[in-house]
Amino acid sequence: MSSEANFSNARFLTVAEVAELMRVSKMTVYRLVHSGEMPAVRFGRSYRVPQSAVEKYLKGAVVDGNTETG
Repeated sequence: MSSEANFSNARFLTVAEVAELMRVSKMTVYRLVHSGEMPAVRFGRSYRVPQSAVEKYLKGAVVDGNTETG
């Protein structure tokens, strides 16, 4: 029942909105969705990504601190 409450308050973003927010291409967002790295809901032929999923993905993003060139 708590999952129903989460969806009633959920804000969904379009692929274009996610791409703009993350400053990546729409194709990158589609790849994340199709690989399962970012959950999305399909409405007809369009995908909508919960804003919370974008926030969670960005919080879990790993920065490669290796500056070694070679």
